[in-house]
Amino acid sequence: MKLLKDITEDLKIVKSNSDFNFNINGCAIDSRKVQKDFVFIAYKGYAVDGHSFIESAIEKGAVCIVLDNKEYYELLPNVAYVLVEDAKSIVGELASWFYDKPTLQLTVVGVTGTNGKTSVSTLLFEMFQNLGYKAGLISTISCRYGDEIIPSSLTTPDPVTLQALFKHMVDEEVTHVFMEVSSHALDQGRVNGIDFDIAVFTNLTHDHLDYHGDFKSYIYAKKILFDRLKPSGLALVNIDDRNGKVMVQNTKASIKEYALKRPADYKAKIISNEISGLHLEIDNAEVFLQMVGGFNAYNALSVYGVCDSLDIERDEILRVLSGLKTAEGRLDIIRSEKVGYTSVVDYAHTPDALEKVLDTITKVKSRNGKLICVVGAGGDRDKTKRPKMARVAYDLSDIVLFTSDNPRSEDPEEIINDMLRGLDLFDEKRVIRISNRKEAIKMAAMLAGQDDVILIAGKGHEKYQEIKGQRFPFDDKKIISALMH
Repeated sequence: MKLLKDITEDLKIVKSNSDFNFNINGCAIDSRKVQKDFVFIAYKGYAVDGHSFIESAIEKGAVCIVLDNKEYYELLPNVAYVLVEDAKSIVGELASWFYDKPTLQLTVVGVTGTNGKTSVSTLLFEMFQNLGYKAGLISTISCRYGDEIIPSSLTTPDPVTLQALFKHMVDEEVTHVFMEVSSHALDQGRVNGIDFDIAVFTNLTHDHLDYHGDFKSYIYAKKILFDRLKPSGLALVNIDDRNGKVMVQNTKASIKEYALKRPADYKAKIISNEISGLHLEIDNAEVFLQMVGGFNAYNALSVYGVCDSLDIERDEILRVLSGLKTAEGRLDIIRSEKVGYTSVVDYAHTPDALEKVLDTITKVKSRNGKLICVVGAGGDRDKTKRPKMARVAYDLSDIVLFTSDNPRSEDPEEIINDMLRGLDLFDEKRVIRISNRKEAIKMAAMLAGQDDVILIAGKGHEKYQEIKGQRFPFDDKKIISALMH
């Protein structure tokens, strides 16, 4: 239990009816998780308004309500309440306090950017595990520490869940945590209360404009991570992306840069890039990686930069790096002696990510082989990227099959129609539309011949397909693997 009075000075209280001289057993932003003697924090979220659940929270045992809508404040029954200017912004701090500020006892590395977050954070986690450290991972795919593997529903969990997770990691003697930090999480204050030691910027391209409204807002959401870094922290940014300089304009932290194309603190050169792997020169030493593509060169270089900044010796970094593989569903290559073609499963779900993956495959595949692309677009998300993705897929593939992704509440056929608006004129022999994703993958396998490569894009590691509010089991890799073996 914690004495609530110990945190009240940090809450920027506008109005209250309590002296807070009582103990609490926990805090929650979801009324369903409230238990006896909990604090419930209510604020208007992106989809729902937490103020609507105050009564439910009290019924479940909440002894204090923190809120920022004064209309609800006036209606509260006989319970401790606190009116603040912005309840959402203080959740992380309050949760951090309740769990004894666990990130002060950890080295926390946050990775942000449009593409590469999962790959970089997962590679760092695997790297430190291999080096003998107890490491933690918070990613789109899962949260991991020790023997615990917790499937993820969001790139970055809510602040209360995060702080509880950090507390568990401290209890399990974890020393380093590597986490993806999404623009949504930064904008919604989900990472408030986290003491970041290093922030990594990968790149920035078209994504999430359905949420942020415009690209400038998207940039500034990402920038929050670097603006809030402590003076003893480190900002590690990709300066081959022009937004790398933007990220660190107001940071108080030290700055290090990495690049393939220009002078930087960490520089890499691609010696060869083949379907079997990537041969790089980093810091005047050569390393062969079990990864493919220029973007994986950037991912590996950022991992090298983080490790070097944390005083890991160069030879140790390169030794372990050479044995690592990409994260599940990130340029995930499937081969079989039974068939003559290769398949690739990738999470690419933006025009830029799709272009990079297709360009990478084009550079490493056999000259005699065709590139067959299976791609869709998510429902209830940014519609402006649909025609752009179709254009990229058509321009960089020999055959493209337009299909469903996670249609959610939308009609898959209408989503495909939106995509096809990106193609003014096209060769009908090169374009196939099959809204059933499994059938589209089967068709791609039927069309594939010797030396061909099939790219199945958009879902990557996901093990479900979301249709009309329900999630049905669906695994791109499992389906194509069964067809190849």
